[in-house]
Amino acid sequence: MDRIKIGIIGGGASGIFAGIVASRNNTDVTIFEKNNRIGKKILATGNGRCNYTNINASENAYNHPSFTKDVLMQFSAQKTIEFFKELGIEPKIEDFGKAYPLSEQASSIVDVFLYELERLNIDVKTDAYVKEITKKGNQFVITLADGKTYQSDKVILATGGKAMPSTGSDGLGYPIARKFGHHISTIFPALVKLKLDSPYLKSLNGVKISSTVQLLNNNQVIQEETGDILFASYGISGPTILDLSRKANELLNNKETPIINVKLLNQMTKEEVYKRFEKAIDKPVDFSLVGLINKRIIPALIKNAGIEKNNTLVCDLSKIEKEILIDSLFNWYFKISGSKGFEDAQVTAGGIDIHEINQYTLESKIVPGLYFTGEVIDIDGICGGYNLQWAWSSGYVAAKNATK
Repeated sequence: MDRIKIGIIGGGASGIFAGIVASRNNTDVTIFEKNNRIGKKILATGNGRCNYTNINASENAYNHPSFTKDVLMQFSAQKTIEFFKELGIEPKIEDFGKAYPLSEQASSIVDVFLYELERLNIDVKTDAYVKEITKKGNQFVITLADGKTYQSDKVILATGGKAMPSTGSDGLGYPIARKFGHHISTIFPALVKLKLDSPYLKSLNGVKISSTVQLLNNNQVIQEETGDILFASYGISGPTILDLSRKANELLNNKETPIINVKLLNQMTKEEVYKRFEKAIDKPVDFSLVGLINKRIIPALIKNAGIEKNNTLVCDLSKIEKEILIDSLFNWYFKISGSKGFEDAQVTAGGIDIHEINQYTLESKIVPGLYFTGEVIDIDGICGGYNLQWAWSSGYVAAKNATK
């Protein structure tokens, strides 16, 4: 009996993983990668360290939990750790369950992949831009931009999304899926820095603090995160902001006006701050805030309260000025004007409609033999190794079922 031939479109995280799993299941695998090398985006993850999974990974970290659950149950974070240990990657577990290679080099992940691909004799075609995929009978025909064609029994579409186009991500998989009758939900950047509309950004540029941050819309709290944030000349970033960015961009796409609320003081009450001001009535207002918040934030807060001079004495503040100033320590609002876009995003939100994909096998419900993995599907997770875990888990499930 002839071995099943599987064509994998995309040599990124999920595509490579699917290729290894499929080959280990006694199939002939060909990976088509448009770049001149595979795993290019992997090298950029985790600031070059590759946060390759999270030991706390569960369906609740993703936008479609019920769909994701069935995939993660088949290939968990623990299985990921074991898989990579087998390849030679020892894990280093850091805060919040983030797992990195002990070498702290993303290149280690790519290196062990390359070794395993060669060991399994997997055919990796680089500089291979897939122009079209058609199905004739039970066979798929993969046509490259140079005119060459290849036949396969099954196809795994692992083309990724549009985030980080510098690594080659261009949304290639979406038109391919559309031609097969699939629908694509609106795509937009996620895990991305946000742009703010504020006159204080220049003075705040480079200020890093730990704070609770809320995403608001129509005075309703949509999401709340606590952790490090970094002000920049364009707006704001940091892990908490990245996790808020998906819903923020979704609101912007829907023509809403989302707001970021930075809560500078988490460990004091307003009453305690008022008492502090009462004891400092003969001090300049800027000095009265020293020791409470980052010194570079003070001038912006004073301007925000409508106070003209930083050295205005506390006793000379009007009741309204004092109220606005103290309120802003607990609720400092910024209008979100946009994001840094796909160029700066770590992941793509949106993608192939999950309702058209079998959640247990990741096979198309429309085209038998066509499978999807990774970012091309409308699945994205929070910051901290969850999106790479989705790449591994989905790659495993698609490959395991494509080999049957």
